[in-house]
Amino acid sequence: MGDCNATCCQPPSWLCCSSSVPSGSVAMGDCETSWHPCLSFNFYLPTPESPVIPHPGGVQSGGQQGERGVVLGSVPPLQVCQGQQFQVWRLMSHLTSSMATHSDDVLLEHYLYSWDELIKFMESLGPLVSFFSQKVNDKIAVIRELAQQEKEDLEKRSPVEGHSGLQTLTSGLQGPAAYSSVRSMVESELQRGLVNFSVRTRSGCRNLLRLHRSLLWILLLLQGLGEGPDAQGVYRTPGELCRDAYTVALAPHHPWLIRSAAELVFVALPDRSVFLDIVCVRKEEEVGPVLNIVVDVMREVYTRTQSILEEHNMMELP
Repeated sequence: MGDCNATCCQPPSWLCCSSSVPSGSVAMGDCETSWHPCLSFNFYLPTPESPVIPHPGGVQSGGQQGERGVVLGSVPPLQVCQGQQFQVWRLMSHLTSSMATHSDDVLLEHYLYSWDELIKFMESLGPLVSFFSQKVNDKIAVIRELAQQEKEDLEKRSPVEGHSGLQTLTSGLQGPAAYSSVRSMVESELQRGLVNFSVRTRSGCRNLLRLHRSLLWILLLLQGLGEGPDAQGVYRTPGELCRDAYTVALAPHHPWLIRSAAELVFVALPDRSVFLDIVCVRKEEEVGPVLNIVVDVMREVYTRTQSILEEHNMMELP
């Protein structure tokens, strides 16, 4: 990141800022208790492997509104949660990085990295949630395998060009431009006849659609968890929120057997205190500010993907 600016500190050096500490005077330990991502300066957070690439329609300094209405001017503190797999800051990093190069597209590698992190979130909720997380894992694996196969085919056709025209996937795979983004994958698979609108195929588009629906489920769940109590001061339980989100996002696409199995998962979900620990907050009033900003960015990723799928009539792939 180089010369960050007069407001940056760590951890990690590429992700956090502190507006109260002079430049050059901050050690790693000074930021361990309170920090926030530099969203008020750069809309897109980089990953350690990815440079900051400002998005022309994104949020600028001062918290202006982006092209699709995402406002990130006021960012709550995000903690590095010691001793747990799921990290909110890492999810934010991948979500924002997935929108780093285009105003109407989603970079596929960071989209899948976001799902890697969301799977950790799901698995933090208990063993029964693996009913969902395993299905998500399978779909992620298919897309990555297709990208790997495309890379290998390209190398066989032209070893020299195969290396010069690849986009690195930092999960250890390299894939050509066909699988660099949601739009490029959709257009490439359509052109190659890999998508069938009547028969189930092993296409990236079909598996992306399933991930897209699941993202809405998690988005609605997190949105509900970030809401305050009712008029009597009572918060809705995670089971209730999860059931409502499932009813909207996934139930219309699932057979009766899966819907019945899902009900068992909702009943077995832990109470709200576990969710507070997972997102690394101590009080109920701290949950909303953290989850609301995550939901805003997640909704932008969802909206872009939805637009691409609708544009190509892919919302009901078998």
